[in-house]
Amino acid sequence: MTQQLLDWYSAHYRPLPWRNDPSPYHVWVSEIMLQQTRIEAVLPYYRRFIETLPTVADLAQAPSEVLLKLWEGLGYYSRVRNMQKAAQVVVEEYAGALPADYDALLALPGIGPYTAGAIASIAYDIPVPAVDGNVMRVLARLTADDTDVLSNEGKKCFTALAWDLVPEQGAGRFNQALMELGETVCLPNGEPHCTDCPLQNICEAHRLGCAQRLPVRIKKTARRVENRRIAVVRVEGDPPAVLLHKRESSGLLADLWELPNTLSDNPLDSLPTEWRERCTKMADLPSGKHLFSHIEWRMQGTLYDLDRAESLPEGYALATLEMLQTAFPLPSAFRTYANLLPQILSEEC
Repeated sequence: MTQQLLDWYSAHYRPLPWRNDPSPYHVWVSEIMLQQTRIEAVLPYYRRFIETLPTVADLAQAPSEVLLKLWEGLGYYSRVRNMQKAAQVVVEEYAGALPADYDALLALPGIGPYTAGAIASIAYDIPVPAVDGNVMRVLARLTADDTDVLSNEGKKCFTALAWDLVPEQGAGRFNQALMELGETVCLPNGEPHCTDCPLQNICEAHRLGCAQRLPVRIKKTARRVENRRIAVVRVEGDPPAVLLHKRESSGLLADLWELPNTLSDNPLDSLPTEWRERCTKMADLPSGKHLFSHIEWRMQGTLYDLDRAESLPEGYALATLEMLQTAFPLPSAFRTYANLLPQILSEEC
């Protein structure tokens, strides 16, 4: 199996930047970005991140606003916060070099078994597996195993199998080959490309004709729905600006700037009391929706004009269009309205 897989990988792998230069830092950044994000979406973020913060030490000391701006649009901001915490530990305890040890990697903030396995095997060729969703899908089909891959039992089962399969030499290429097979051939949510698979002759699910039914994934409970009213407040000036609010330092989207919003029916309830009567409604804006892991936001926006804002309460800021592009990271949850801001701030809406 191993040689068949590696031969296929040599002929079909995609020359991604972190594969072309698989330093421990590059592998780490790419793997954290790729969690719950497609490769095509990650590429420009990865390049910009590495260009701005080329070393672990640069990441460790990066200002929060710079860090969050680099991550803007990727979501799950706790990932990058934990990366910085881990980078600070690496600088303090390992002289700025990620440790070449699976258990030491696993002890760093935000690094779980998969990421530790990816860094250890790809960057240091340590014979440990890197088991993500793609790998579990491939293994479930190879063995025709209907254990729920989302369950603790399933994760333990397929991780144990991966430990048995990973070779003593070339572990990084083997792990990447399994991932690549899952991403490009042994596809989810549709018919796998079995005729293109180098492991077709040893795949039990292909032999039994049940590949499309595997892996088994028992869905979690439904997301909680929140109906949010978004206040897009345009403030006069030269140039005009939009009002932003900074979220609390813990919880969902912690420490990020947002468009003022509320669960009440009146979007003005999200504004400081002294400004509410001074806002003039200009237009209803499109509805929007954003899915978090456990919450669904259903949003309705309203555009208001505010004549001026001499003093800002703590936690509020005014951002011009240029500042939105360079300084204030807006979460992707507000993308529907962020995409309208260039028009809103440059002409009458």
